[in-house]
Amino acid sequence: MPQSSHGQAAELHNLAAHAHTAAAAAHGKEDHLTAHELSKQALEHSQNAHRHSEQLLEKTEEPERR
Repeated sequence: MPQSSHGQAAELHNLAAHAHTAAAAAHGKEDHLTAHELSKQALEHSQNAHRHSEQLLEKTEEPERR
């Protein structure tokens, strides 16, 4: 079943949060290389979530502009 756009945005935010948590855990274990890679992944997920959320906002504001 297709996931709603809002559900997709929420999932992207959850992926980012999970990657941040994993990076923090790796850093706490002094595994700095893994922590760095996970931090980069978290940033990518956060940016994707932000872009997707902005696209949703544009779609919801579009009818108001007409």
